[in-house]
Order: sequence, then structure tokens, then C-alpha cells
Amino acid sequence: MTETGRVWLITGTSAGFGRALALAALASGDRVMATARQPDRLADLVSIGQGRVRTAALDVTDDARVAAVVAQTIAEFGRIDVVVNSAGHGSVGAVEELDLADLRALLDVMFFGAVAVTKAALPHLRAQRSGAIVQLSSMGGQLSMPGFGAYCAAKFALEGLSEALAAEVAPFGIRVLIVEPGAFRTEFGGARMHRSRVIEEYAVSTASTRAAVDTMDGTQPGDPGKAARAILEILDSPAAPLRLALGNDAVELIAAHHELLRADLAGWEKLSRAMDLD
Repeated sequence: MTETGRVWLITGTSAGFGRALALAALASGDRVMATARQPDRLADLVSIGQGRVRTAALDVTDDARVAAVVAQTIAEFGRIDVVVNSAGHGSVGAVEELDLADLRALLDVMFFGAVAVTKAALPHLRAQRSGAIVQLSSMGGQLSMPGFGAYCAAKFALEGLSEALAAEVAPFGIRVLIVEPGAFRTEFGGARMHRSRVIEEYAVSTASTRAAVDTMDGTQPGDPGKAARAILEILDSPAAPLRLALGNDAVELIAAHHELLRADLAGWEKLSRAMDLD
């Protein structure tokens, strides 16, 4: 094996952005530790990688497996350069419709799991004084909408932690990139979408969201391959942003949300500022 290129540790590589990033990394000559809960689904990546891919079973909610996979990556490749937290799934349902056990399970994967993988890799990145952590968030990491409260809560949490993390690890030469895609042509709306029970009264506010989820697969405008190549481009840029919106919808909706926040802040600024003790 030629010891060139970056070494990637990617979670959730059986589908979606994780898979697209694994393919893009391999196309650029890099090496990849591809992980998934069902590693038998990664056989084609091994074939494509021609010796530059290793696979491992990984449930990101299993702390022991997380530590073992990080150690395996170091043992196989000698280093880790890019950590990608991509494992996860969607959720649709109004807040009152959510089962708390389901909400905790969602957060376990999409927030706590991502934190566990990040924490396990950080000592190695600090020791080598280089590396990047890519957090697959969503435009739903900055704004929410009816029916997506659980999913967006997980992404909001990930973004808040990652913004702090970016400042904490910058002195060690480690970069953090929060990726915020809009609607991309992945399997997000199918088996990877959890659906909460239905309270009929909430149809007035969430029916359109549920309908969109049920019909989205195969209609999303975004190309996951282009997204993956954009992420590689950003990682090579010396002026990389902390957040990268991907897709026309992500850019437009995030910009509109920023305007709403700015308008609320400005509209109530006088009252907000008048809080000091007399």
C-alpha cells in the first residue's frame, strides 16, 4: 500500500453522504476506514478502493466499538487525517407526537454518537498537530420547521458543540467543518426516516411535512457526489469556513432565517438593552 494521501475515518458509509464521501476520497487517492452497522454492505467500496479501504462494524452508540475502530484505523493506516460523522437518520413528527424513547435514541446516534467518535479521535489529531473533523449537519442545524423538531434538535446540538470545538482545537492545527445540506438525492426519506405516531389535530401544521417526507426520495435536486467533492475542495482550502451550506434550498432558507433573526433582534433591541440595574 502506498503511504500517500489522507486517511479518512467515516461513519455511516453504507448510504448517503457517508458513502459519497468515501467514494470521493478514494477517487482523490486517499485511504478510507469505512464503517457501518452492517459492514457487509461495504464490499463494493473495498473493491473500488483496491487496497486503500478497510471496513469495520460500528454502531456509534457503542463506546467500546468506537474506541476499537479508532484504534483499528491507527493500526491499519498509521494515522487519521479526516473524521467524518455521517451516521444518522431522519425523524418526522410534531413535538407532542414524539415518544421520548425515540427522541433519546435519535440523539444517541446523531449527537452523542458523533461526539463519541470525535472525542475518541481527538487525542490522535492533537498528537500529530493536524487533521479535520467534518460534521454532517443539515440546513436544519440552523432552522427548524413543523414536524422536524427532533431531527433539528439533534443537528442544533451538534452545531453548538462543534462551534465550541472549532475554537478549542484550532491551536492544535485541527479544523472543524459543519456541513449543512439541503435536499439531496439520498435514501433519507425512506427506511432511514423515523415516523412518530399521529395526532390528527396536528395535520393543520405538519401534514405537508409528512407528505413531503413520503414523496421526497428520488425527487431531491441535490447531487451527493457534487456535495462530497465540494467538501474535499473546502478541506484543501486555507480559508475554509466553519459552516458550509450545500444546495440552493439550503442557501436560500438559511439566508432567510438569518434575516428573520436580524429583524427580531433589531425590532426589540431597545427593550432588550434596557435590562441593566438602575
